[in-house]
Amino acid sequence: MSQIDDLPVQIESEEQLEELLSRPSPAAVEFAATLSSPLVILGAGGKMGPSLVRMARRAGEMAGRDLQVIAVSRFSNERTRRQLESHGVVTISADLMKRDEVERLPDADSVISMVGLKFGTTRNPATTWALNTLAPAHIAQRYRAARIVAMSTGNVYPLVPVASGGAVESDPATPQGEYAGAAVARERIFQYHAIENGTPIALLRLNYAVELRWGVLVDIARWIHLGRPVDVSMGYLNCIWLADANDMILRSLSLATPEAAVLNLTGPDTLSVRDLALMLAERMGRPVEIAGSEAETALLSNSERICELLGSPATSLETLLAWTAAWVAAGKPSLDQPTHFEVRDGRY
Repeated sequence: MSQIDDLPVQIESEEQLEELLSRPSPAAVEFAATLSSPLVILGAGGKMGPSLVRMARRAGEMAGRDLQVIAVSRFSNERTRRQLESHGVVTISADLMKRDEVERLPDADSVISMVGLKFGTTRNPATTWALNTLAPAHIAQRYRAARIVAMSTGNVYPLVPVASGGAVESDPATPQGEYAGAAVARERIFQYHAIENGTPIALLRLNYAVELRWGVLVDIARWIHLGRPVDVSMGYLNCIWLADANDMILRSLSLATPEAAVLNLTGPDTLSVRDLALMLAERMGRPVEIAGSEAETALLSNSERICELLGSPATSLETLLAWTAAWVAAGKPSLDQPTHFEVRDGRY
């Protein structure tokens, strides 16, 4: 992936953050020039969706294309919908659990599905299973003639030895907990429709996307800022800057196959939680207390395959740490939605 130019030393506002998260790389602009209009992005109202939608729209504009980007969501947050429309995005309010509403969506040759539910699974597993299976079935049937990128999660893998370098795509999916089980089911639904209808699909197993209002780095930085111990029992992780993840999600449309290609989407490095805490604490000028000790296994994915196909993520860990430390130390906005990356039993 091409390096993004003109990255700031510090991010001062949500407006500046949103601009960076939706700034397309040269590779994304080049790819957008190949897309037919419209591009439909489903589940676009969540944490990741709005910046991906804006990136796709901006990439089309920079490519000299009037690429119509259609964002579909229930849009429980009307502010998100208005912001997308202000950037030239077409929005459609629809409940993807309802087949008739999915059937009324516009035709498209390229579709990205961001649909999924993780948190609250322990309290209401039935809803998690329903959203992660019924909606994908409706989507795959409605867009059987399109190519589809569908988001999945690295939680489909078991915890692996830290020294292994992370789970690879050919490793068996052996989920732990209700959420991971529902995520595997979501993949199987898409795989079934790929086989049944010959639909080109790419399944992206993501862990963990980060930005400055949520993500694993924010979790660690907020613990430090609040004077809470940093639990290192889940001692290692992978992460990727959200803009880099969005870039790869968009370009993964080119990797969709009727066999439902599976790709791990994350940063290439195995990162020590202890080291991340120490580096963030130093940048924040705060003490840090470490709790627990590192287990020999962790939730880790190997992203070598997608990096070979699309290039490595452009944004360095050093940049992410500097941005995160300054943002959290200054008390700037947070979604207050912890990732619970430290959970080892699959209960979310």
